[in-house]
Amino acid sequence: MNLSVGLLATASLWHRELVRFYRQRSRVLGVIGSPLVFWWLVGSGLGDSFRAGDHGAGYLQYFFPGTMLLIVIFTSVFCMMSVIEDRHAGFLQSVLASPAPRAALVLGKVLGGTTLAAVQGVILLPLAPLVGIPLTPARVLGLVAFLFLLAFGLTAFGFLLAWVVDSTHGFHAIVNLIFIPMWLVSGALFPMSGASPWVAWLMRVNPLTYGTAGVQRLLFLREPLAAPSFSLALGMTLLFSLLAFLAALTVVHRRSRGSGLVS
Repeated sequence: MNLSVGLLATASLWHRELVRFYRQRSRVLGVIGSPLVFWWLVGSGLGDSFRAGDHGAGYLQYFFPGTMLLIVIFTSVFCMMSVIEDRHAGFLQSVLASPAPRAALVLGKVLGGTTLAAVQGVILLPLAPLVGIPLTPARVLGLVAFLFLLAFGLTAFGFLLAWVVDSTHGFHAIVNLIFIPMWLVSGALFPMSGASPWVAWLMRVNPLTYGTAGVQRLLFLREPLAAPSFSLALGMTLLFSLLAFLAALTVVHRRSRGSGLVS
């Protein structure tokens, strides 16, 4: 009984996140449009002044995986603003009062954001051949799977932040404070080999570095400059996603058992 209730609640929340997001067309445009404009302007501005290693990748090509990562970050994290909105509307209280387990709430919301983020990231793929990145069915399938895994961790972390923050303004501020610096030193803008020692150290301990490296290796099928191997990138991304989801589960159980939702 509990299992069937939990699965139904998970599926319902998952579907609700998808419908809710695509009804807000301005949000869809924002999470795709801003990174695309940034990629085109910065990539075109640097142009041939940047060459990545022996393969001579121009900046539009090198920056392409980082742009995909930025779209995934924007979508997965900002989708979780719905946690704050649902709390203020009283929807979360009704879900918590239902027979559905707390894990169903977390999993449903996270899977919804994960699906949206992976889809939004893949939407960029048709532009890859324009910058010299050939696409094959195997490459696309690998990217979809890896982006889904990465988006799962980012969405779970976004859920965790949204659960303990009471306002959308505060959520925006915290997300920008955490994720923008992480993205900047993830290898999305410049390779680790050209960074100063302390920046290179930050890149090594940054979970998003491994997300960027995974996308780079799947797109280029070559050795990016001083980037982690794909097996390491996959393992670290899997670990990050697992820890983020467990942390989200933990904070929901603690808050619900203790003083309830954050006020």
